[in-house]
Amino acid sequence: MKAIMLMFDSLNRRMLPPYGSDWVHAPNFSRLAEKTVTFDNCYVGSMPCMPARRELHTGRYNFLHRSWGPIEPFDDSMPEILKNQGVYTHLVTDHYHYWEDGGATYHSRYNSYEFSRGQEADPWKADVKGPHIPETVNDTGIAHPYNWVNRKYIKNEEDHYQAITFHNGLEFLENNYEEDNWFLHIETFDPHEPYFAPQKYRDLYPHDYHGKHFDWPPYRHVEESDEEVLHCRYESAALHSMCDHYLGKILDFMDEHQMWDDTMLIINTDHGFLLGEHGCWAKCWAPFYDEVAHTPLFIWDPRCQKKNQRCNQLVQTIDLAPTLLDFFNMNLPKDMQGKSLRDTIASNTPVREYALFGMHGGHVNCTDGRYVYMRGPLNAANSPLYEYTLMPTCHGAGRAFIRHEELETLELAKPFSFTKGLQTMKMDALTGNENYRYSNQLQFGNRLLYDLASDPQQQNPLDNLVIENEIIQQMIQLMKENDAPKEQFQRLGLD
Repeated sequence: MKAIMLMFDSLNRRMLPPYGSDWVHAPNFSRLAEKTVTFDNCYVGSMPCMPARRELHTGRYNFLHRSWGPIEPFDDSMPEILKNQGVYTHLVTDHYHYWEDGGATYHSRYNSYEFSRGQEADPWKADVKGPHIPETVNDTGIAHPYNWVNRKYIKNEEDHYQAITFHNGLEFLENNYEEDNWFLHIETFDPHEPYFAPQKYRDLYPHDYHGKHFDWPPYRHVEESDEEVLHCRYESAALHSMCDHYLGKILDFMDEHQMWDDTMLIINTDHGFLLGEHGCWAKCWAPFYDEVAHTPLFIWDPRCQKKNQRCNQLVQTIDLAPTLLDFFNMNLPKDMQGKSLRDTIASNTPVREYALFGMHGGHVNCTDGRYVYMRGPLNAANSPLYEYTLMPTCHGAGRAFIRHEELETLELAKPFSFTKGLQTMKMDALTGNENYRYSNQLQFGNRLLYDLASDPQQQNPLDNLVIENEIIQQMIQLMKENDAPKEQFQRLGLD
């Protein structure tokens, strides 16, 4: 048995033809939908980048216990389980967060790994005098001078980090497609911002634009003109088209070598992105509207060979690790909360009625696939809030160590149900950071209920206590099943 997981970062569901887009050039995603089961009701779990990848490894929510961080010593890592039981695992990526302090224990769970440099703010090439940075609409790009250094070294498409990542992935396939018992994880940071795509993909979206350089949206409310917003969307579409092009190379290889008979294929992402919807750019600082939380997912399972079909069951990121372990006939660790999607793919069998998702310190969200409920803290201080970890690194400046002020509050917590008897460090996440990085979600309200059936754009929050209380009970149950810290219930007013 063989498996390929091709993961894109910030892949925007609303830009893909299988999900209704009629203006983005992405024919290979249409081709993909013809070869796989397309999931219509897939949601994130823990946000953003590294919390989502921890879910990919562990198959369980982690956002209620800690923020951005590495794999923990007590975590069950899907690639490592495969590796330890004789399945060769290989990671090919340009996602530079894997090599930072706040994410440094993921890549080493695989047998082997390759890394192509230059994405976003990757400190790759040196320029002592500092780079020339084009005049921009906002300060997002200026805040990351390394990106402008790196761009000077990417002169042709073959120099592009995404192109190199796929070249390396195809090299693995060329060398190993006749072998058995392997898992290949190809992961590109694209189409994550900045939207730095070769000109030929940008030429797919001709438009009359005379504004400033703008391919890197900021994390704030939209202050730009309609012309600038539209331009940025075209820049994002260009990078989606580039992703589509390289997806096609993987599909071509599988066609050429008849790999559909014995190879699972998963195409997924960690989250979406706001491109002006709700008057917002980006993610994390605003609530997780559908544009961010509702994600694309495609799976081909050679055991049932279902293709060109849709699945409407509620699934999440936490289900991918169990699905892969099940595919290789391995028992699931007891701490995995996700479910194998084997029967869901084969016969549309449900695996859950409700899904939990969110980010440490932000809203805790719950959905049944129709109604989405966003619950924020009752007080503006966003307290109490603690980090529980044995790996004191985070997403701070440079994705470095947890702040000294926070570390000074350290005490040992009792073991959680999933820490295998180990105590963790417990630290006050608010100490030294009164304006906790994600608490600005609260400006949108702390009780938001939407009906996606009647209001898919989430423009009109409902006031329905019956539905709200029903979802609250499900939220509480899911939090208990996650062995959420008691203060999370207190923070949300659910105690």
